[in-house]
Amino acid sequence: MTDLYRKQRAMRQTRRAALQRGVIAVLDVGTSKIACLVLRFDGSERQRAADGVGPMAGQSGFRVIGAATTRSRGVRFGEISAMQETERAVRTALQAAQKMAQMRVDHVIACFSGANPRSYGLAGEVDVEDTAVSERDIARAMAACEAPDLGTAREVLHAQPVNFALDHLSGLADPRGQIGNRLACDMHLLSVDDSAIANLIHCINRCDLELAGVASSGYAAGISSLVEDEQELGAACIDMGGGATGLSIFIRKHMIYADSVRMGGEHVTADISKGLHVPMATAERIKTFYGGVVATGVDDREMIEIGGETGDWEHDRRTVSRAELIGIMRPRVEEILEEVRARLDAAGFEHLPSQQIVLTGGASQIPGLDGLAARILGQQVRLGRPLRVQGLPQAATGPAFSGAVGLSLFAAHPQDEWWDFEIPADRYPARSLRRALRWFRENW
Repeated sequence: MTDLYRKQRAMRQTRRAALQRGVIAVLDVGTSKIACLVLRFDGSERQRAADGVGPMAGQSGFRVIGAATTRSRGVRFGEISAMQETERAVRTALQAAQKMAQMRVDHVIACFSGANPRSYGLAGEVDVEDTAVSERDIARAMAACEAPDLGTAREVLHAQPVNFALDHLSGLADPRGQIGNRLACDMHLLSVDDSAIANLIHCINRCDLELAGVASSGYAAGISSLVEDEQELGAACIDMGGGATGLSIFIRKHMIYADSVRMGGEHVTADISKGLHVPMATAERIKTFYGGVVATGVDDREMIEIGGETGDWEHDRRTVSRAELIGIMRPRVEEILEEVRARLDAAGFEHLPSQQIVLTGGASQIPGLDGLAARILGQQVRLGRPLRVQGLPQAATGPAFSGAVGLSLFAAHPQDEWWDFEIPADRYPARSLRRALRWFRENW
């Protein structure tokens, strides 16, 4: 784990250097699209950011000066499967965003979905060395956490302290400077397949860029789509992308659980393609313009022209009722939501004080999805859009951009992570632990 520690720490230092220079790019590498935003940081923008809308917009301290998207290539289930194709798509998005920003960018922070994320809850405690808690005490408390056996070919993506307790006073966000004797720390650790991170780093290096940070897109979507009260009281963000559906649970403004379902909007499109015997591009158009998951009596009579260019007049003039289209789409959407429900149950979501669920991501825009999700996931479901940040083009304010906007907020205000502290070299954790949210139910 020491190599990983150094790698993540180097990325954090690169991010700080990029922010001092004042410009950084964020890259959301998805299955259906690759989005790139160029952010500018300076003192005057921090003042003007107070004009933003949303709980975090006033603190953002940056302005979007370039934005671009391109159709993703070479990405399946949120992971890179064809390096050269993905590299070309990343270059296309980045060059368009740089052109709009009228400046070159050298550093990028990226997020991705998939990669089989696994969440762990860790706990550790130490005696305070002096009368007041120092950064060194926090580092020692983190090092005392019992680290999990991640298994082979796994890497830690996030390792965040989510709760501190000082002499039985729990719920402290930052105990530095407070006086006490015994410091306890709860951490959330998220691991992913190391090949996914390695491929992403290699792809970005091939594009002549330096990686200044990497994050889970489910985490990024949660930061941007959940309002402050939801992040504080407890809520789940369901980020429905093209090839994967990300899931993140927040409480007290920290992510405490994350997972991913290897299905998304492209699987719905593939079902339409097979069911109607049309190419994927035609199926995507039909889904976008006529799709839905709740059929009414009117839908039996609403006929949709499938169209086509095969040259066979009969084949190209076919029609299908909207009710039939909904009949193709609904089973797959139900399957995705049932899988999400199973992950929420496994995480112990019902133990949170609030069970708010927010749907975001491009695939969340299917008409009627919120009603269907309320029946499968629970009653407190709403559709979420990312917070507005300064300079964001109107075209990039929809649910499909939750990951990119959240990554911008992550770049500006990263939460403390394990590698931000001087962990004693002889104290790298190497023991076993309790799984997932059990610690939350027992300790909070």
